[in-house]
Amino acid sequence: MATQHVFTGARVVLPSGIVENGRLVVEGTVIADAAAEAPARPALLPDGTPAGAAGPADGPALRTAADATTLDLTGYWIVPGFVDMHVHGGGGASFSAGTAEEALAVAATHRRHGTTTMAASTVTDRLDDLARQAAVLSELVEQGELAGIHFEGPFIAPCRRGAHDPGLLRDPEPGDVKRLIDAARGTARMMTLAPELPGGLDSVRLLADLGVIAAVGHTDAGYEATAEAVDAGATVATHLFNAMPGLHHRTPGPVAALLEDERVTVELINDGVHLHPAVVGLAFSRAGAGRVAFITDAMAAAGKGDGRYPLGGLEVEVRDGVARLVEGGAIAGSTLTLDTAFRRAVTLGGLPVGHVVRALSENPARLLGVADRVGSLEAGKDADLVILDAEFAVAGVMRRGEWVVEPEVG
Repeated sequence: MATQHVFTGARVVLPSGIVENGRLVVEGTVIADAAAEAPARPALLPDGTPAGAAGPADGPALRTAADATTLDLTGYWIVPGFVDMHVHGGGGASFSAGTAEEALAVAATHRRHGTTTMAASTVTDRLDDLARQAAVLSELVEQGELAGIHFEGPFIAPCRRGAHDPGLLRDPEPGDVKRLIDAARGTARMMTLAPELPGGLDSVRLLADLGVIAAVGHTDAGYEATAEAVDAGATVATHLFNAMPGLHHRTPGPVAALLEDERVTVELINDGVHLHPAVVGLAFSRAGAGRVAFITDAMAAAGKGDGRYPLGGLEVEVRDGVARLVEGGAIAGSTLTLDTAFRRAVTLGGLPVGHVVRALSENPARLLGVADRVGSLEAGKDADLVILDAEFAVAGVMRRGEWVVEPEVG
């Protein structure tokens, strides 16, 4: 008989809205039921917080019945497991290392922070090396450890390269693009490129035809060129605002084109380093909650700490949690985990919890093509969930019905 977990009393974030005094049942590896439980607790205030509710004092209370484990989560939140569509590393490891051991270490680090589904992002390298990395990562996708591969570089603008090796950049010749997609053996989900480069638009069209997301990023394209790329099939803005021209009242550039087009989902790095909270709010207000995906863009230092780390063929120094290239000082990804992005969005950004959940789970799951299994708390989907306390800190993480972080019992 499959193990059953019954969670009661929590504020549960469902696709239909936030349910007070919710009840969620897990059978084996899947969600069996998610619903409200009477009697209802106080109504929600407009900002999504419960009126007059207090947080738990001694942690959730556990009791075991003959056929189920029941966890009283009064004062806690239950949200879907987070989905990161753009992450390079964590725990001192990197997807670009090209080994299963390092890739699994990255995944394990981010799972402890609530990210139960992630795509593996590479960084600019030689085509042969990227193909070898893709071969290793594709096996982990096939095994269910990862949700796909995201190629970031080498087809990006040299003047907007950020922390990518300038000596390895190249124009997006469709033949080279196809070579990398083929190396991923059907597991490529996204490729970031600069559409203004020679071959850029043809490569966008190729990716769209192959069912791979063409993402505009690390680009020097203007407004018109960006709009042309979207018309050609680009549907994602890679870390909007970063590694692209800024918004200007006479030359609006790629930011305006990507924000205004309903076909585009915009990635945001909500770590307080890459974007000011006001800019995060601006993106939400213009694009709407259905077109924002929070990402980490994390490198190896995420979940590990300050120090020096490799990023592709470059060296990065992390000080006070901020990653910069040793040579040149450019920001080199982040040390962010998605639980921190969640907490910042709600407590500092003032965004509604339901909107943040869409940006952290539902939207990226849809883009990665896994929304039939993850991204929301619904019967029949994988039992991927995060338990948050009243301050939105992680109190528990479950993936496919197994505890990654087991809630402490009061």
